[in-house]
Amino acid sequence: MDLKVILISLLLGVFCYCNPQKEGNECISANAKHCGECIQAGAKCGWCEQEDFLKQGEALSTRCDEVESLKERGCNDSQIQNPIGKKSIITNKPVTNRKKVTGVETNKPKPEEITQIQPQKLRLNLRSGQPQSFDLKFKRAEDYPIDLYYLMDLSYSMKDDLENVKNLGTSLMLEMKKITSDFHIGFGSFVEKTVMPYISTTPSKLLNPCTGDQNCTSPFSYKNVLSLTSDGNMFNSLVGKQQISGNLDSPEGGFDAIMQVAVCGKEIGWRNVTRLLVFSTDAGFHFAGDGKLGGIVLPNDGKCHLEDNVYTMSHYYDYPSIAHLVQKLSDNNIQTIFAVTEEFQPVYQELKNLIPKSAVGTLSANSSNVINLIIDAYNSLSSEVILDNSKLPEGVEIEYKSQCKNGVVNDKDDGRKCSNISIGDEVNFNITVTSKGCPNDGKSETIKIKPLGFTEEVEIILNFICDCQCQNNDVVKKSEKCSLNGTFECGACRCFEGRVGRNCECSSNDMATDDMDQTCRKDNSTDICSNNGECVCGTCECKKRPNPEERYSGQFCECDNFNCDRSGNKLCGGNGRCVCRECICDPMWSGRACDCSLDNSTCLATNKQICNGRGRCECGVCKCTDPKFQGPTCETCPTCPGVCAEHKLCVQCRAFGTGEKMKTCKEECSYFNLITVKDRNKLPQPNDYPYPVMHCKERDANDCWFYYTYAVNDTEREVHVVDKLDCPSGPDIIPIVAGVVAGIVLIGLALLLIWKLLMIIHDRREFAKFEKEKMNAKWDTVNSVDFFGNAMHSEHSWTFSGE
Repeated sequence: MDLKVILISLLLGVFCYCNPQKEGNECISANAKHCGECIQAGAKCGWCEQEDFLKQGEALSTRCDEVESLKERGCNDSQIQNPIGKKSIITNKPVTNRKKVTGVETNKPKPEEITQIQPQKLRLNLRSGQPQSFDLKFKRAEDYPIDLYYLMDLSYSMKDDLENVKNLGTSLMLEMKKITSDFHIGFGSFVEKTVMPYISTTPSKLLNPCTGDQNCTSPFSYKNVLSLTSDGNMFNSLVGKQQISGNLDSPEGGFDAIMQVAVCGKEIGWRNVTRLLVFSTDAGFHFAGDGKLGGIVLPNDGKCHLEDNVYTMSHYYDYPSIAHLVQKLSDNNIQTIFAVTEEFQPVYQELKNLIPKSAVGTLSANSSNVINLIIDAYNSLSSEVILDNSKLPEGVEIEYKSQCKNGVVNDKDDGRKCSNISIGDEVNFNITVTSKGCPNDGKSETIKIKPLGFTEEVEIILNFICDCQCQNNDVVKKSEKCSLNGTFECGACRCFEGRVGRNCECSSNDMATDDMDQTCRKDNSTDICSNNGECVCGTCECKKRPNPEERYSGQFCECDNFNCDRSGNKLCGGNGRCVCRECICDPMWSGRACDCSLDNSTCLATNKQICNGRGRCECGVCKCTDPKFQGPTCETCPTCPGVCAEHKLCVQCRAFGTGEKMKTCKEECSYFNLITVKDRNKLPQPNDYPYPVMHCKERDANDCWFYYTYAVNDTEREVHVVDKLDCPSGPDIIPIVAGVVAGIVLIGLALLLIWKLLMIIHDRREFAKFEKEKMNAKWDTVNSVDFFGNAMHSEHSWTFSGE
């Protein structure tokens, strides 16, 4: 292989590695062959039916793209097929505002005339990926009718409980009348499957399963003793005639009874009102699979098998599974109340978690609290509304968002329910339905949404938008535009089987011929379609790139939109379009890579001059002509006088945390990069960098000096500063104190010496004076003798001499 080709391949490989292709949009990735496929690819996809839209070499699938992209590529807005889904409400009866009336009520509405959910029926036209939402209102009606069926375990351990239940009818009727004026009550009982090992099959035990002198009725699986009625006295009468039975094992066959109560609606007498099932027992339960102990292997069929109000197939069908029970209870809108003894509370609590709209109450040892238990459980169940939907078609999703009481908003898993609802409260749900693709081949589907435990429901008809309008209108079969070999629809030919080409002009059997290939070679080269496509019916159809955003085009696929010059790792600098390997720049941009801005606003200095009058603007960037000036607009002069004083305060606050700008340092002094060095020798020198460096020496308020350099590196400002202040050393206190003390002592000594000297001089003067006076006194004596006589003088002279 040629060395040049190898090098180019390696460079391309490195380029691809460094610039990973971005993921294309779902519209292009769909490779749609017609408009219907296109709009199913995604909510943003549109199909351009403009006949002259495709460029030479572009495949038919490139008509499918995001709507905005189609407009950018030149497709007229009116020629874009982009159907929009919609909703239409068919039945929208308002919720019932009804108050409970005491006494006889005239014009009392029938249960089916009471509305608690709105709307009741609507139609959604769904486009793939395009959600449709609607609001659903629920209001719990006052005085809403209630059906309650009491299902009781009549095994021997429930003997004392039966006595209390015998008067339940009238008592419960009185309590429920406080809630609703329309209340029906029924009664059923269960024991166990009538086969071994659940009961004893000996003849005597089949007649009386109890021991001793106890009189018990024959074992049975389930009996419907009393269908739902408004007559409480009849309830008391029939229940009062019931007798206890017995079985061998501890778990009971209650699941068989629950299944029959749920599916035998006609026999039980269920109305389309609130349906409550009270399940009373003091034992556990058998479930699916336990029937094998008695040789019963057929799964429960979930159908009604009551004959003369007795379940007759307990020996034939296994117990139902929990999931089977959940389905049947939900389908028949039955809310279950498990009234069980404290011993089995944990078991039935777990069962409650598996059965929506169910409750568990603790039954006293003799069922004396059963009325309060039922009332409390009913209030708990009716205070919560949970929306449920029927099975969704494949590709359809539904989301709920609830706006509950007191402004509580729930979404995701909690979006389908609201709690703490009282009678008369109104709550709202926002429901969003989304489809993907064209479910069920475009056939309409119906789904239903209902609040669990209520008979009312919302019916939603789903229509799927799988085709474009242009596929139904202006369709020309065997069109001349398609060489009579295809259907012209949505601006393009849809070829019949075996025909190919943009105009269906060729047979698929004649595609690979030399004559056709010749027309796909540019300038008689050996490369067919420039090695970037296939020759189909004498015309190049360019191949697709791994990145759907990248396309080959041209008569010979010689053009592409991804091999243009790049700037900043962006094709055409992000300021233009790549057309046939050349950049077509946006306005105000020029250059091979559209990286040269023609906008001079970025070159304006603060004095409104281009590059401060000291440079020229090239591609939106200043090229300074005066070497002293730097910066994006040639306004920075690192070596000009006054630079050090200008930046002094900012350097001081950032490097040492002192100075006048200490409090505003972060806001005002972040315009340069600060680099600290250990001593002055480490500061940058003028010859170290290709740009000017200004050395500065400044003094702070404490007469300390700090040293730094200021420079502008391209567009960044750099300050190197010595990290220690150069402060003058303070005076040595000890010598000063010692000197002062010594001085005081010396001065004191000097003063003492001077005083002593003065005293000596004074004493000498006094002594001299004394001597003089003494001499004067002697002279005076001599003169006196001469004055009085010589004798006296002689006597005194002798006397003085003697002395």
